[in-house]
Amino acid sequence: MNFPKRRNIEEELRQKLIIVGSKNPVKISSTDTAFHQAFAGSFLVEGLNVGSGVSEQPYGDAETFEGAMNRAKNAKAVFPEADYWVGIEGGVDLVAGEMQAFAWVVVLDKSEKIGKSKTSTFFLPKAIVDLVESGMELGEADDKVFERTNSKQGNGAVGILTNGAVDRKEYYQQAVILALIPFIKEDLF
Repeated sequence: MNFPKRRNIEEELRQKLIIVGSKNPVKISSTDTAFHQAFAGSFLVEGLNVGSGVSEQPYGDAETFEGAMNRAKNAKAVFPEADYWVGIEGGVDLVAGEMQAFAWVVVLDKSEKIGKSKTSTFFLPKAIVDLVESGMELGEADDKVFERTNSKQGNGAVGILTNGAVDRKEYYQQAVILALIPFIKEDLF
């Protein structure tokens, strides 16, 4: 007679801890929602101020990815007891003379598995591009052009430019879920 595998009830009931390499409430909230959508179980998601090791405004795909990876690795170094570490880094890049914005997401787990994903991209208006090219970080440029305060901890450029049709939390959340694919389909990765 075949008996079902004995479940480890204690493990199933234990809350998994996810550390986001940022105190930005949008990044923490999007990570929290993504983990709850992707997995059954209980999760506690906390943010931690860690450095990205890249420019304040990352430029290009490689630097932005490096910033996300560094945030995840630095969060792991500071709080190694967690189950997962998440780095989210927004960046800009020039494409055919126009500036696009996007973010990279990196997820690490205790077994050294890495999940990676990139958000969709969108192009920025000239007024913002001029400020970013003069050395201003995208969030500051948004605040200046749209007369706001701390928009990067709110709906950000994507929310402002779409009149809220694309919510920044959902924008990041989708990318976090995509970065979780190696953990969702463990047998394939």
